[in-house]
Amino acid sequence: MDVLHMTSRKRETYEVRIESSLLWESALGIAAITNTRLIDTLEKPKASWDKLKKSLSKSLIRDLDYVEKNNTWKSLLLLLHQRGFGSLQEFITFLDDLEDEEIKYLCIPYIGLKFQELRMLASKGDVPSRNRLKDQTDDNPYYPGYIEFICTTNVHKLKKHLMGVMTRWYEEVILPEQETLSAILTRDRQSKVEMSEKLNPEALVEWATGGITYLPEPAVHTVLLIPQSIYRPWNVEGDVEGVKVFYYPVANESIYPDDKDMPSYFLVQKHKALGDEARLRMVKFLKGSERTLQEITNELGMGKSTVHHHLKILRSARLVETLDGKYRLKENAVQSLSNELKHYLKKE
Repeated sequence: MDVLHMTSRKRETYEVRIESSLLWESALGIAAITNTRLIDTLEKPKASWDKLKKSLSKSLIRDLDYVEKNNTWKSLLLLLHQRGFGSLQEFITFLDDLEDEEIKYLCIPYIGLKFQELRMLASKGDVPSRNRLKDQTDDNPYYPGYIEFICTTNVHKLKKHLMGVMTRWYEEVILPEQETLSAILTRDRQSKVEMSEKLNPEALVEWATGGITYLPEPAVHTVLLIPQSIYRPWNVEGDVEGVKVFYYPVANESIYPDDKDMPSYFLVQKHKALGDEARLRMVKFLKGSERTLQEITNELGMGKSTVHHHLKILRSARLVETLDGKYRLKENAVQSLSNELKHYLKKE
């Protein structure tokens, strides 16, 4: 049916900000090494992670065990969003100066404007508010337990832990590679800034993240893009009041600026993901319909853990996505693959 437009109001969208910092890279590294369920899907081989762990101090290993148990990497990310910290020492000073209720409030995840009062009351020790927040986030695998931990933990111990793990990881892992990492992040940020002058905000987000379609939503006025190398190939998504955050994987061109024949990371990942019989069968099974993990397992006659592993690879290549507990094929991504290859072959 035709619509008679009697308004000049345009569809609203968001603005995009792009920031980079070794502090983000540090916090995400802490998150990655303690995410045992995901670590085998990261670009960096598990053997390299194991080697890194063996090189770390005993104090840092204890810190990381605590992170893995309580998901305090989330606290670091949330606290880093409070201001633009220019150095590790500036961040540590900020942490040290926070009042007890303030640090709890900042570490409790933002889940929407209408839950801000519950968040505030929970930080003050109100048990019913804490339980309501946990109920509201029970679809997240770790939020309820994390909220319980933040609301009940000893703040002095939490501060000491956060300052210790951030300082030790930065000194032992980031500083030896500081110059290289800083150059990579700076190059990637600059390339996104330059592209922001050519693309609208939604197209820029999709291009930077390797295929995430993020449409405007109520109460989100800004998308913050933060380049990272440690969590490649994954985008890490976050929410801050009024802001959607994507810690996106840096492009190959930012890592190897002198190699003009370097292909796009996601072009390589897509071909790798499709270069396996089981995953090709999954792609065909998912074409045109959404399927649960159990349905895919039954169809392929494979173990659920094996199927889940293959699906992780397809998801990391941006060929498959999840919605309401079901997997579906991103058919546009499959259809555009030949064009991406042609574009690379024509590149001079």
